[in-house]
Amino acid sequence: MRRLRLRIPKHWVSPLGVIGAAIALAWVVIAFTAPLYLPHDPLAQGLPRLQAPGIDTLMGTDALGRDVFSRLLSGARVTVPVALLLVAVSMLFGTIVGAVSGFFGKWVDEGLMRLTDLVMAFPTVILAMVVAASLGPSLWNAAIAAIIVSWPQYARMTRSLVLSLRTQNYVIAGRLLGYSPAKSLISDIAPNIVGPILVLATLDIGTAILLLSGLSFLGLGAQPPTAEWGSMISASLQNFDSWWIGVFPGLAILTVVMAFNFIGDSLRDIFDPTSALSKTGVSS
Repeated sequence: MRRLRLRIPKHWVSPLGVIGAAIALAWVVIAFTAPLYLPHDPLAQGLPRLQAPGIDTLMGTDALGRDVFSRLLSGARVTVPVALLLVAVSMLFGTIVGAVSGFFGKWVDEGLMRLTDLVMAFPTVILAMVVAASLGPSLWNAAIAAIIVSWPQYARMTRSLVLSLRTQNYVIAGRLLGYSPAKSLISDIAPNIVGPILVLATLDIGTAILLLSGLSFLGLGAQPPTAEWGSMISASLQNFDSWWIGVFPGLAILTVVMAFNFIGDSLRDIFDPTSALSKTGVSS
């Protein structure tokens, strides 16, 4: 009796993709389970101030006597879930706008794309700062600002993909069979555009984390005493000699951003036929 074996294509197993997935999974687990094993209360100020990393405090303490390690783990519960949420909302809204624009064309396309161009005309960080400052400094207002500046790229990509697919024979055949625009978009077009959009979303998670942390660093995001990586780095500017206050949150941001970038690159290789063929050594 022959034994069945699950064979995964080689180009699906990228070393960087595996490393990125492992790091990202670790941070996601930490984000949801951190309260179970925090060594200290992240808001408590009972430890010696500006204590260097040691046995009792693995990453030292800040200027208020709070444990940096506990605040780092607690900060993962803030930064990572909010970044995932805002990328999901941006992807959903931008994809809907781009799909409607590309499928219907004419004045619908013109109006939606001019709105998209209006948002993209402003530098991303500057516009996010203006929106966050207008709404008021808070983590969720920073997330709303990030969503406002992030959705146009999904709209642009989705529109271009839909424009190239709506004239395909199978899409036209579905329309002749009586498919409504919504059913045609969901049944015929959506399965063929989900790959590139998923790649963009994965790569955008790192950008979202950097943007959220940047707004918090400037005082427009998470407010004290909330533990958030960007605000932790901002607090370290007042104590340059105590390097551990800013270095460890910076390394946390670095590892998360690199992890999702590795995953995005691997997904791009999977969904891009040209890249997949080049990795398997097949030439045209």
